[in-house]
Amino acid sequence: MGKILIIDDDESFLLLLSSYIEHYYPRLDVQTCKNPLQGLKSMREDLDLMIIDLEMPHLDGSKLLKYAAEKGINKNRIILLSSHDADYLHNHFPMGTCLAVLNKFEAGQKAVLDMIFSSLEKKATN
Repeated sequence: MGKILIIDDDESFLLLLSSYIEHYYPRLDVQTCKNPLQGLKSMREDLDLMIIDLEMPHLDGSKLLKYAAEKGINKNRIILLSSHDADYLHNHFPMGTCLAVLNKFEAGQKAVLDMIFSSLEKKATN
């Protein structure tokens, strides 16, 4: 089963995204953390995907990304979500920093997430 960890302090968005994945990609196992400090404890090398909000109090997404990489989680399994526009995100997180940096409120970015979720679900069935 594909394991996904989502860390986002916005409870409404966290519920929306996790419910969406559970409904449309039932073979994926979704764990959520509203508190970024608690998210540190949930990071494991066996995760297939981590989705991290960039803007959070106490511990932002860039620090979580760094911690995850130090813990041995492949950076190509990490997506950063943000309310910043694409130019800002790509300037601060150049290609190769992680799998993707996406604006969490831009409708077109949903297609990217769907491609990733679909791919994970296919791998989970094999």
